[in-house]
Amino acid sequence: MADDFGEKTEAPTQRRREESRERGQVVKSMDLTAAIALLGAMVALNSFGPELLREMIGMMRRMLTFSLSDTNTASSMKELMFIGLTLLAKLTIPVCLIMTVVAVVVTLTQVGFLLTFHPLMPSFSKINPISGFERMFSIESAIKMGMNLVKVGLIGAVAYLTIKSKLGQIVILSSMDTWQIIGLAGELMFLLGIRMGVILLVLAIFDYGVTWFQNEKKLKMSKQELKEEMRRMEGDPLVKERRRRVARQLMAQRMQHAVPKADVVITNPTELAIAIKYDAETMAAPKVIAKGADHLAARIRQIAIKNGIPIVERKPLARAIYKTVEVGQEIPPAYYKAIAEILAYVYELTGKKLEEVKKDASVKSIPSSRMS
Repeated sequence: MADDFGEKTEAPTQRRREESRERGQVVKSMDLTAAIALLGAMVALNSFGPELLREMIGMMRRMLTFSLSDTNTASSMKELMFIGLTLLAKLTIPVCLIMTVVAVVVTLTQVGFLLTFHPLMPSFSKINPISGFERMFSIESAIKMGMNLVKVGLIGAVAYLTIKSKLGQIVILSSMDTWQIIGLAGELMFLLGIRMGVILLVLAIFDYGVTWFQNEKKLKMSKQELKEEMRRMEGDPLVKERRRRVARQLMAQRMQHAVPKADVVITNPTELAIAIKYDAETMAAPKVIAKGADHLAARIRQIAIKNGIPIVERKPLARAIYKTVEVGQEIPPAYYKAIAEILAYVYELTGKKLEEVKKDASVKSIPSSRMS
């Protein structure tokens, strides 16, 4: 039934994930970035805030004691403006810089480096009122609205509890001096920032999890989509070339281990090479344990020479076996006699007793004069 209705039950392929990323559809939580940036700003203000506060108070005192009757009014005004702008820069630039760096790092941690203009491309679905209503009343929109309501409620509760904890000091502000009032205001601001940042961070982690789950759900594929994807991937020239390269590597590895075990290598002599092995105790007939053409044939010959495996040139036989017998298969009965003669010749060269190891009918058909 899942197939009939196109139900998406299959895990997404790597290619589907890559296409989704190219379209800019990645798992990202802006709340997570904002929460960590806020906490970073609070830590920064707590580090160099007191020094800036002292400079600000000194400037305020100077402004309050400034007299328009001074003889050098213009230069004094310029000096005050310069000091004020410098102080403003000292206060805002470090905080903004820290928040920017934190935001960039958190975003890169979530999605990595990604440059795509696909979300900026015009799309009818973006202006289609029906699609807009569907998005407005979707489960995702309901979850986001619920998250925003929870966020507002928790932030309000944190603000209320923080102010309430300092209410005893707030009601006696009139009896405090300037330093005490400024200190209380700074403490309240820091507590509010840290507590709100922590609350936002917890909610942002939950939001990231929800976003990840929704994205995984969108990426899921129906069985038909999966079949089409596999078909498309198999037709990809890059995929085919990669598979051929891996197959060649595996073949070379197998050949490296198989050829030294051969009894003989039959060649064309330069274009083809087939490694043959026969063990009367474990095999019903001789087997092809390696074969290759061109550079693979040359490699088989090199391995055979290195390991002392006899090489016999038989052009028609080499061509026939190469075309009809795959690696791991037994030699067909039609070639028994030819292979038996070659093995007999090899055993004569190596001094091996043919009767001790070759007992099948094909070998027995060799004239006794050819056996040692």
